[in-house]
Amino acid sequence: MQNMVKQIVDMDRKAREITDAAQLEKVQTEKDIVKKREDIRAEYLERARHRIAMNEPQERAAAEEAWKVSAKKYQELAQNLDEAYANQSAQWIQELVSRVIGA
Repeated sequence: MQNMVKQIVDMDRKAREITDAAQLEKVQTEKDIVKKREDIRAEYLERARHRIAMNEPQERAAAEEAWKVSAKKYQELAQNLDEAYANQSAQWIQELVSRVIGA
C-alpha cells in the first residue's frame, strides 16, 4: 500500500513536471512567434523602403514629364484666351452691355 501511494505521488510529480515543461515551452513558443512576426514585418518594411528608393527617380521623372505636358497645355490655353480677348474684347464688352441693359 505504501509503495502504491509512493508510485501515485511520483506519477503525479512527473505529470506536473511534464505539464510545467509544456507550459514553459508554450510561453517560449509564443515569444518566438511574436519575435518572428516583428522580424518579418521589419524585413518587409526594409524591402519596401528599398523598392521605393529604387523607384523614386523614375517616378519623379514621370511626374516631371507629366507636369511639363500639363504646363505646356495650360500655357497654350492661356495664350489662346489672351488672343481671343485681344481680338474680340470690344465685341464681348458690347454684347455684355447690351444684355445687361436689355437692348
